[in-house]
Amino acid sequence: MPTSAPAFSDATASDSALRRFLHGLPGVDTVGLEARAASLGTRSIKTTAKAYAIDLAISMIDLTTLEGADTPGKVRALAAKAVHPDPTDRTTPRTAAVCVYPDMAATAVAALAGSEVKVASVATAFPAGRAALDVKLADVRDAVAAGADEIDMVIDRGAFLSGHYLKVYEEITAVKAECGSARLKVIFETGELSTYDNIRRASWLGMLAGADFIKTSTGKVATNATPANTLLMLEAVRDFREQTGVQVGVKPAGGIRTTKDAIKFLVLVNETAGEDWLDNHWFRFGASSLLNDLLMQRQKLSTGRYSGPDYVTVD
Repeated sequence: MPTSAPAFSDATASDSALRRFLHGLPGVDTVGLEARAASLGTRSIKTTAKAYAIDLAISMIDLTTLEGADTPGKVRALAAKAVHPDPTDRTTPRTAAVCVYPDMAATAVAALAGSEVKVASVATAFPAGRAALDVKLADVRDAVAAGADEIDMVIDRGAFLSGHYLKVYEEITAVKAECGSARLKVIFETGELSTYDNIRRASWLGMLAGADFIKTSTGKVATNATPANTLLMLEAVRDFREQTGVQVGVKPAGGIRTTKDAIKFLVLVNETAGEDWLDNHWFRFGASSLLNDLLMQRQKLSTGRYSGPDYVTVD
């Protein structure tokens, strides 16, 4: 049992104990959850608060490229954009991280040397997670050896949906052990978990196993981050800290493309988990196109007009 949650050592003592604990969590009120998420999404944000929210959202982005056609040049260009998102305005915050495949981690590390931007690397046979454990752990070791500051792992959804919770738990703890000082983000692929009850169970399972972050999605399936599934995960990290004293971050990923969307998620954070999570150490956006819209909205607030189409780079 990881030292992160000793209060729950009995819950993880066996497969049956873990099943009892996870299925003993309160059931999710679907109507209530979705209604609250929708209600919080209607909050009005005024100009000064909007400027603050835009800068905060920029600072929380994991600027991501996870394509088969990724090249060292593309990764270096993305790193340059992460450090100076708007080269014409050096007051623009840098992004939190650049997220790449393990074979591109060393390139990202070199490109970001001397900056405060982190290098995150997906691992464990991302995005499907269909590989033997030793292969997954080798994937993690390669990324860490290349200098990655953060590891984004995917859980075995097949094992989870089959009720083999201890297998998932032990895989997460094994990956955590390979991370060393790198922070671990555990991806659930919420669009494949089918129910909110499963998302709540996965959230607690990940936190019990020592996740530093819990993450909604890979961005590679039809349903990714939504206000409702993110709200549910924010409730989980809030409740987990209340019971253990351990704070865990949250990362919605996939489908968050506009400033309006990003601000809705920041309202969810503030109203559910609280101000302690309004920091890029505890909340991230997994995004590629979101940054461009944030930059355009930021300039609109500054100059009173929108930029031309060539103002921001096309990722």
